[in-house]
Amino acid sequence: MAGPGGAARGRFAVVGGGIAGVTCAEQLAAEFPSEDIFLVTASPVIKAVTNFKQVSKTLEEFDVEEQPSSLLEKRYPNIRVIQSGVKQLKSDEHKIYTEDGKEYIYEKLCLCAGAKPKLIVEGNPYVLGIRDTDSAQAFQKNLAQAERIVVVGNGGIALELVYEIQGCEVIWAIKDKAIGNTFFDAGAAEFLLPKLTAESQETPIECKRTKYTLEGSEEKGRPTGASDKLGSALGPDWHEGLHLKGTKEFSHKVHIEILCEVKKIHLQQEFIQLQRTSLTFPKGEKNVEADEVLWPVYVELTNGKIYGCNFIVSATGVVPNVEPFLDGNNFAVGEDGGLRVDKHMHTSLPDVYAAGDICTAAWEPSPVWHQMRLWTQARQMGWYAAKCMAADALGESIDMDFSFELFAHITKFFNYKVVVLGKYNAQGLGSDHELMLRCTKGHEYVKVVMQNGRMMGAVLIGETDLEETFENLILNQMDLSAYGEDLLNPDIDIEDYFD
Repeated sequence: MAGPGGAARGRFAVVGGGIAGVTCAEQLAAEFPSEDIFLVTASPVIKAVTNFKQVSKTLEEFDVEEQPSSLLEKRYPNIRVIQSGVKQLKSDEHKIYTEDGKEYIYEKLCLCAGAKPKLIVEGNPYVLGIRDTDSAQAFQKNLAQAERIVVVGNGGIALELVYEIQGCEVIWAIKDKAIGNTFFDAGAAEFLLPKLTAESQETPIECKRTKYTLEGSEEKGRPTGASDKLGSALGPDWHEGLHLKGTKEFSHKVHIEILCEVKKIHLQQEFIQLQRTSLTFPKGEKNVEADEVLWPVYVELTNGKIYGCNFIVSATGVVPNVEPFLDGNNFAVGEDGGLRVDKHMHTSLPDVYAAGDICTAAWEPSPVWHQMRLWTQARQMGWYAAKCMAADALGESIDMDFSFELFAHITKFFNYKVVVLGKYNAQGLGSDHELMLRCTKGHEYVKVVMQNGRMMGAVLIGETDLEETFENLILNQMDLSAYGEDLLNPDIDIEDYFD
C-alpha cells in the first residue's frame, strides 16, 4: 500500500537476493502470510537453497540455485521482489531509496547485501575477481584462450580453481607456507597436493597416527586462523558444469610460489620499458630461465620474481558490501568492515538487522564457533534474523539459534568430502593445545585439536564417518584424556564409547 508521497509501505523489508536475503524473506513470508515482504535486489536472479539436508545436529548440506525472482514470488505470493539497487538508507525515517527513484517505508529492515571480491587492484582489465557462479562463468570465457594464468589467494576458491583448471599453466601465489590455509593446515595441504599433479589413482599407503604439541613442531596450527579471513560466496560445487580447460593439451601444470604477495602489476608496455626479466614456467627446482614470450600482463611478486600471463585471478577473499548503507547512518562497523550485529542479528540502529556476509558477529561467541563468510552461515543467519525480527515485532523473546553453538561446515575439495568442525585450525586457542593426526595417503586425513583433554575442533577429509561422533564430543566437552592416542585408533570403534 502507498504511504505519504507515493512511498510503498511494508512491515518488513530485506535488501539482497543472495542466500541470506532470500532465506530471510522466505521465513518472514511464511510467518506473516498476510503482510507484504519487500525483497530489494539489484540482480534479476536470486539465489535459492535447494536439496537441503540436515546431515547431523549442526552439519547441513544444500545446493544453491540461481532462479528468476518470479519463481520466489510464485512460492510466496506475499514476497514482492523489487529489482533495483539501493541508493540510500534513511534509517531515522525508516526509508529506503532505490536507484530507480522509488521509496519504501519499512517497520523492520534486514540488510543482506553480501560482500564483494577483494581485488588486488581495481579497474585493471586483466585482473578478474572471482566470488560466485557469475564470475566463474566470465572466468571460463577468458580461460578458453589462456596459456598461462596467475592465481592469487589461498582460500577455498583458489584451491578449487587451481585443481579444476586443465591445459593451462598456473602460477599460484600464496602468502602462507601451505595451500588452503583458510580450511587446512600444512598437513592437510600435503595430503591434498598429490591430487594436483596426479594423472592416475595412487594406491592408499598406510600412514601412522601422530600427535603434535606446539613447541618447535611444524604443525603450528595458525592461532589467527580462518576467523579473520573472509570466505566466499561460491558454493562447494560451483565449478560443476563449467568447462575449465585452457588451450594446452596437458592436464595439470601448477607452480606454487609461497610466502609472497603481489607487489605490482605491469601492463605489457610498462614491462618492456622496465627492462626487467620475467621467468618461464619452472620445470624443476633450479630452473630460472628468462621468458622469451611477450605476455599481455606481468605480475611482480614480493619475492622479486616476475611472471607474464594472460590474466590474473584475484581470489583473495571478500569485503562486506556496506557502501550504500553507511551514508548518513551511524552504523557500528566491525574490524573486518561488516555491520556489527548482536546476538539477535540487530545492528546498532533501531529496527535494522543484518545477516550473511555483510555482517560481523559481535556477540560473545560459543568457544567452538566463529564467523566465516560461507554459504552455510549465510543461510543460518538469514533464517535466524527473520526469527528475531518476527519475535521483536510480536514482542516475544527468542533464544540464540543452535547452529551458532558449533562451527560446522561440509564441502568438497579435490573430490574429497571435507568436514570442518569447531576450532579446526586452533583458531584463537593460543599455544595451549595439541593436535592428533591419522592419515592414510590418498584415502583419508583426520585431525583433531585437543585442549585440556577436550576436543575443540576437527578436520575430516575423505569418507571417515566420524563427523557425528566428533560433533558430539566437541559439543559435550567430555574429558577424553584417558583415551590418549586411542582416540584415533582405526581398530577401535570410537562410537561404541560415546553413544
